Amino acid sequence: MNFSDQDKKGWRLLGLPFIFSVLLLAVPLATMFALSFWTQDYLVLKKTFTLANYKEAWFEPVYQKLFNRSLIISMTVTFLTISFAFPVAYFISFYGGRRKALWLFFITIPFWTSYLLRMFLWKVILGYNGVLNSFFKWLGIITEPLTFLLYNSNAVIIALTHGWAPFAILPIFVSLEKIDRSLLEASKDLGDSSFQQFFRIILPLSIPGLIGATLIIFIPTIGDYITPKLVGGPDGLMIANMIQVQFSKANNAPLSAALSVSSLLIVGLISIIFVFLNKKHLRTF
Repeated sequence: MNFSDQDKKGWRLLGLPFIFSVLLLAVPLATMFALSFWTQDYLVLKKTFTLANYKEAWFEPVYQKLFNRSLIISMTVTFLTISFAFPVAYFISFYGGRRKALWLFFITIPFWTSYLLRMFLWKVILGYNGVLNSFFKWLGIITEPLTFLLYNSNAVIIALTHGWAPFAILPIFVSLEKIDRSLLEASKDLGDSSFQQFFRIILPLSIPGLIGATLIIFIPTIGDYITPKLVGGPDGLMIANMIQVQFSKANNAPLSAALSVSSLLIVGLISIIFVFLNKKHLRTF
């Protein structure tokens, strides 16, 4: 097969990124997949094929509970983040005027600090003697600090919602910016109210951005490790924390790999179903 100079140039441009992706993405995933079928005998890793790791990962109650909790937390975080992000993106897009760039600049300010630092600061805010409890006591609303604010699933949801908000605002904003404003003018001329304009034009045309933001939030949050470790406590730990425990403290790499592959399959299946159900809207993105 003969390739033109343009084809050869294209292959050269794609060659390095392709090799990079294979070495840093495909190879580790394939290694983890193979490891999930092996066995661990104390410090000896045996390459004996077995499905026992997946049987334990899927049917052991403690792992089922962690998978369910991770899904619930991730879905809740996704819903709350999108709910808070949409009004912000809407305001910037339709009322930001010449200051849109400035508003977007303010949104990116949290990225100036470490994600770990931002999550750690939620311990200061939600702690027993933290900012929130101290403020409530100063107002006289409570006499004793609230204990349900930290070290549970609620704290994980609050921290993750805050941490991932910018990732939801930006794709929604881009989607809103693509809306042809003449459609709104025509709708107004035909007698539609602002409420009708929103549900007939703005919301349907912003769905591609909502889909993108949903996937951006849902996929990484279900595997988050740092936030549950810092603010979750025993009642807020997620499946990623158990994977880390099995890899390091329990010295059971095959089971940890099986949990990782299972988590990957669950997230992938849910994402594929979500994308398939919204395939019609994604064609317009």
